[in-house]
Amino acid sequence: MGRFEGGVLVFELIQSGGWLMVPIIACSILSLAICLERFWVLQKKRVAPDNLLSEVWMRVRSGEMTPERLQMIRNESSLGQIMVAGLNNSNHGREIMRESIQEAAYHVMHQMERFLNSLGTIAAISPLLGLLGTVIGMIKVFAEIMLQGTGNANVLAGGISEALITTAAGLSVAIPTLVFHRYFQRRVETLLIEMEQECQKLVEVVHGEREVDFE
Repeated sequence: MGRFEGGVLVFELIQSGGWLMVPIIACSILSLAICLERFWVLQKKRVAPDNLLSEVWMRVRSGEMTPERLQMIRNESSLGQIMVAGLNNSNHGREIMRESIQEAAYHVMHQMERFLNSLGTIAAISPLLGLLGTVIGMIKVFAEIMLQGTGNANVLAGGISEALITTAAGLSVAIPTLVFHRYFQRRVETLLIEMEQECQKLVEVVHGEREVDFE
């Protein structure tokens, strides 16, 4: 019974907020979907798995790095995608190998930052939608005051309620969305730095500029 009453209350609040609650709710759904998708995609094991560098070098050194194995490594993680790009051009010299790694890294970075601009946009427009609802609600209040005076408290309360509900809804969407937007940006930066370090080690080891030490 409590859940039913809670659902009715939520529905009444949404209805009281007016038509601007529709885009605010749409923003909340889109924000949630992006956050869940980014949490899944930006898992460390899917981006930069531990010990991948040592595994790759072991296979290269033992001559077990076949085209099939390269394709498998490339498909398993973002770091693998970058490393395979470097290995495919390792015979052309250190600089060409580094350039191949950088080109692959730009592509991976674009994939990792996918939807983050949309998340930032949602964080920016949600409070503006709430503010617009506030303005519309207050316009209705003053319009009713002009027509009926201040005697009809129910009409005035309805306009004020619409203004406050949309503001609260917009902020409720914007605040967590902004937090997650900053979190994902920081996570992408951290993972990119880690992948850059691993790829730098690979270049140096392949061209004999570094002792084998992947700890």
